[in-house]
Amino acid sequence: MDTIWPESLPKSKGPKYTLVADTIRKAIDNNLLEVGTKLPPVRELAYRLQITPGTVARAYTILTDEGLLSAEVGRGTFVAPPKAPLLDDVWARQLHLRDDKYEANVSLFSPRLADMGQVALIRECMQKVAQSDPRLFMNYPTRDAYKPMRQAVVDWLSDLPLGPISQDDIVLTHGGQNGLCLVFQTILRGPKPIVLVEDLSYAGFRRAGELMRAEVVGVKMDKWGVDPNAMEHVLRQSAAQAICVSPEVQNPTGSHTPLERRKEVVEIARRFGVQIIEDDCYRMGDARAPSYRALAPERGWHVSSISKILTPALRVGFAIAPRERSVDLRRSAEYGYFGLAQPLAELARLMLSDPRTRQIAKDVRTRMGEYVRVAVNALGGFDLNWASDVPFVWLNLPSGWRASAFSRAAEREGIQLRSADEFALRDGRAPNAVRIAMNGHVSLDQFEDAMQRLRRLLDNPPEQISV
Repeated sequence: MDTIWPESLPKSKGPKYTLVADTIRKAIDNNLLEVGTKLPPVRELAYRLQITPGTVARAYTILTDEGLLSAEVGRGTFVAPPKAPLLDDVWARQLHLRDDKYEANVSLFSPRLADMGQVALIRECMQKVAQSDPRLFMNYPTRDAYKPMRQAVVDWLSDLPLGPISQDDIVLTHGGQNGLCLVFQTILRGPKPIVLVEDLSYAGFRRAGELMRAEVVGVKMDKWGVDPNAMEHVLRQSAAQAICVSPEVQNPTGSHTPLERRKEVVEIARRFGVQIIEDDCYRMGDARAPSYRALAPERGWHVSSISKILTPALRVGFAIAPRERSVDLRRSAEYGYFGLAQPLAELARLMLSDPRTRQIAKDVRTRMGEYVRVAVNALGGFDLNWASDVPFVWLNLPSGWRASAFSRAAEREGIQLRSADEFALRDGRAPNAVRIAMNGHVSLDQFEDAMQRLRRLLDNPPEQISV
């Protein structure tokens, strides 16, 4: 590593972090840095090059996002193996283990819903769409054309404590992630806005923020979610514009935020003028407390989808703004992508309006709960956080295992899961834990076999741990 660096960086018109990134990139291309090589710690390299640690950290982040480097919390930054061509890292990893190709392989990377009748319903609704008015397939979408679909969403969400909503408040999105990006586009202002997230949080918050050139700052959390004292401390140090939370199902820990904690978060957000973005995509059961939109109607934004209760394949979601910002959110969608394709919107309307759909959703929740029980029966002797209506469990690893090593060992056993590192910010600390998602695409017997394999790993940690 020392051979690729001068005593200090040469003068350049561009930003220094770009020069650092280019130097590392060229060294990798020229095989001066081989796969697996550990790069110097940020502060050490900054001292050597006489630049700020933030400059080095930004260069490392750029190359990590490109897939040239990989960062492991507590271990350091390494030269990553080459990416598979044309595949994003997340997609490649999810496709790496195919449940239908090798019976022993089970992907527990992301939840996979059991089919409890939704496939047949989708096919039936598709046939109805195919027989619809030909103009549905030949015109640009209009705002009025989506009224029936927006009303179907209002009816679908009618049992949730969201505060007053009408079809005019619903903005249709291409899934929950698109909804988050849309809310960010509507809220964030300035060249370098700041967004707060919990220390362990859904990586999509960070990705959406990066698309908006936002700085994403972690806030300390406890078992109930964001810590109010830590949130206030961070807000006193920075002019953050929004905080992203998942109070119903915190991803990845599976915990929920009780009403009193939500009220504390609202009070702090009001004092500092911060918007609250609530990601409700993982909730499968009843809401445990009023949403932030109900508690703080002037600053609560709500994002949800049908991905975790019916199907992720259609990419149908919805975003709801505070009442006085509904027009702004709708304008962001219309200026960005006009709206959902009309045939897709009609398909979703038929599904959500069908009286069978709610029962299908209940059956999906019940079935996924059976997988949760299998996981708890096998792993319940360990420090496991779970709920019957949450499609993943959070496992704090026993002594002798580190999250990265356990994830690699599980993959060698044909089981793919997610390390806590993947939910931590780059400069944050991740606990020794993993998230294990339920896979309703395999039989309960196959799933139980996978849990027993994990159990055997947990019972037999390696004699030596890499540090």
